[in-house]
Amino acid sequence: MTEVTSNVAMKTGADALKIMIRQRGQEEYSSSFAAMRAFTDARTADTPDELWIVEHLPVFTLGLGADQSHVLAPHDIPVIQTDRGGEVTFHGPGQVVIYLLIDLKRRHTKGRLFAREFVHQIEQAVIDTLAAYNIAGERIAGAPGIYLKDGEWQGAKIAALGLKVRANGCTYHGVSLNVAMDLQPFSWINPCGYEGLATIDMRTLQVQVPLEQVQTALANRLQHLLTVA
Repeated sequence: MTEVTSNVAMKTGADALKIMIRQRGQEEYSSSFAAMRAFTDARTADTPDELWIVEHLPVFTLGLGADQSHVLAPHDIPVIQTDRGGEVTFHGPGQVVIYLLIDLKRRHTKGRLFAREFVHQIEQAVIDTLAAYNIAGERIAGAPGIYLKDGEWQGAKIAALGLKVRANGCTYHGVSLNVAMDLQPFSWINPCGYEGLATIDMRTLQVQVPLEQVQTALANRLQHLLTVA
């Protein structure tokens, strides 16, 4: 695993903490899942927050409340139960995945109450990243993630979001943004539990850009928004 880190100071009172960005490369989903749970189990009040950049091999993942009937035909792609929120989604090569291992109580004394703002910041980072490539994304009330705001593919989903917030305010899981994927597996599920929901990637929108560039852009934007005082 190749690992690259960068740091930004995050002020909480008199403390100066850091959010580290780690590039984990391509790995099996089960390895990432186990690693972020282990990281969260082991972290202390002094453990720096981290963003993990990952590219997964093909996998369907289920949220805690997922209805397995939304997995219509998995073919030979593994289906893995997780402990995040949300329904079923697909991860695969050509997709940016960033896991957010964040202690929300460092930003707010009532960490769990801060979770809604945290989700808003994640979504804003995706919107800002897409805007840099002249793609207009928007939120849809009650449906976490980012959708195309206009054009031929208006309403299609380009980014998904699912988190776990533990009772101590520590988070894991995160956000995925479709860059240049094989989109067919999305047709084998009801994405995020919505029958017939169209999914899209940047390549289909005629934006040809290296995955690594979008990984870095989204990670840096997340890092910035989560460290603004």
